[in-house]
Amino acid sequence: MEVTRTFDIVDQLLEKYQRDDALAVKRNGRWEKFSTQEYKNNVDYFSIGLLSMDFKPGDKIVTISNNRPEWNFMDMGMAQVGVVHVPIYPNNSERELKHIFSHSEARALIVSSKELYERAKKIADNTENIEKVWTIDPVEGVNNFNEIIELGKKNKDDLFDKLVSVRDKIDPDSLLSIIYTSGTTGLSKGVMLSHTNFLSNVKATKDILPMGEGMRSLSFLPMCHVLEREVNYLHQFKGIGVYYAESIDTIGENLKEIKPHGFTTVPRVIEKLYDKIMLSGKELTGVKRKLFFWAVELGLKYELNGANGWWYEQQLKLANKLIFVKWREALGGNIKVIVSGGAALQPRLARLFYAAGIPINEGYGLTETSPVISVNHPEYPYIKFGTVGPVLDNVEVKIAEDGEILMRGPNLMKGYYKDPEKTKEVIDKDGWFHTGDIGELGEYNILKITDRKKEIFKLSTGKYVAPQLVENKFKESPFIDQLMVVGEGEKFAAAIISPDFEVLHKWAANNKVNYRGNVDLIENQTVIDRIQKEVDRINATLGRHRQIKKFALTCRPWTPDTGELSPTLKLKRRHLKKVYKKKLDYLYGYSDDPGNLVVKSVE
Repeated sequence: MEVTRTFDIVDQLLEKYQRDDALAVKRNGRWEKFSTQEYKNNVDYFSIGLLSMDFKPGDKIVTISNNRPEWNFMDMGMAQVGVVHVPIYPNNSERELKHIFSHSEARALIVSSKELYERAKKIADNTENIEKVWTIDPVEGVNNFNEIIELGKKNKDDLFDKLVSVRDKIDPDSLLSIIYTSGTTGLSKGVMLSHTNFLSNVKATKDILPMGEGMRSLSFLPMCHVLEREVNYLHQFKGIGVYYAESIDTIGENLKEIKPHGFTTVPRVIEKLYDKIMLSGKELTGVKRKLFFWAVELGLKYELNGANGWWYEQQLKLANKLIFVKWREALGGNIKVIVSGGAALQPRLARLFYAAGIPINEGYGLTETSPVISVNHPEYPYIKFGTVGPVLDNVEVKIAEDGEILMRGPNLMKGYYKDPEKTKEVIDKDGWFHTGDIGELGEYNILKITDRKKEIFKLSTGKYVAPQLVENKFKESPFIDQLMVVGEGEKFAAAIISPDFEVLHKWAANNKVNYRGNVDLIENQTVIDRIQKEVDRINATLGRHRQIKKFALTCRPWTPDTGELSPTLKLKRRHLKKVYKKKLDYLYGYSDDPGNLVVKSVE
């Protein structure tokens, strides 16, 4: 059968890939599985339930949910009757929730838990267009998601023909979803995506993904994240069972339980995994410790296609038998690919994990491009470390005179919802979408990203600094969790550094550093000197104008919940500059008050 609308994927599953675990989730200590037939039934019941309540094509429903099979019942069920799905992040601010509820003109809201219901209900009550709120988890006195399913079951005989009639009329180019970009500044924009947008991406990547029928994937990135959603469709399109992790904290345990063949993630998770592996290595002693770090050093020198020669490959085989096999076992032992997106992956991590038999294929795209523009393939020569791989076959990319990446193709959004002016700002008269990223095209049409156009700044010396490149280099240090590099119009680059407190606490304990809390810790001269040593070491690898001349330490981690990072773990630079204005002013000599941050100059 031909798949032209997202819900056709469910019918294809039923026709070609029937399995007992089409979807699965761990709840109350056990894995709950849904067969392909149960999946299809729940989608149809949800659709008929909506028709019973007089929902029509073009109506909107907002969902706020963790990853779970019910997300698919809602998503596919809405799509079958032309209802537009507006999925949003559970950790969005109240200001964002208010904006999206109203701007989307949603008729209804479905949330997954009591906690989310309590956050969203008051805002929904004050939003005229929202008529009803349901929860997926049972909450006393609140309308439940299952009522929609039960209504569908009850009216199946009466309304099934209407469902068939409505779904048959759904145009592949019709609006499927509005995804509000998390953004790093201001209120988010609603990106309008069609069935064709998503499915063009699915079909362009299906032969690149080294997974197929009978395999399993683990899902833990939020389903409202455009990359996780596209991969969710892709896995189902290929007959892969999708298992939803209990939470971000249980990924390690869930990996060992279900032994998946792949998963999708963002670089920060890979960085954390690497840091955890390194900490375990440092706890070894004697020969085991030496072997561990010998294997790591070997892995960091890995080159594709056996470029390091016969002797290196023999050493790598030994390292795999002695050390890397344990890394693979920790991920379940079956990993064929990890897909990384959302931000730049440190090339050394891609190199090391490839050497360890854990391939990480980095890709690139935006919410506006549904999302993939390019992705590294599993096989040489269509993969290159430090790049985001070849441009997809059905996508065009060109580099503008100023270095900006422009694209066009069937995955390009329909536009920003209710905002034709902003749409015109990013899609020119010839249909080219201006990504805002700077990059270059190389051999085999492989794309390399060098920075965000808007984030590159010029020092007063006339030298340009691409902050993401510098930040990624500094995040190679196990002591640095996050940092923001600044310096627009100044003589030198400076940084606000958020240390990795898990690493710092262990280091402090091993070095007998006494402290009462994080503020006390970062004010300790021994700790400052240790961070200074890391800054000096990394500065030595950078050109002079890119070096961090002054830095300030924060006393807490940066997270989406505390506001420094977007839900996709990108720096919210405007917010950070506002929060740390006093500290930045001190770094550049505009103020004599350093605030409550430790400030250090690098000579």
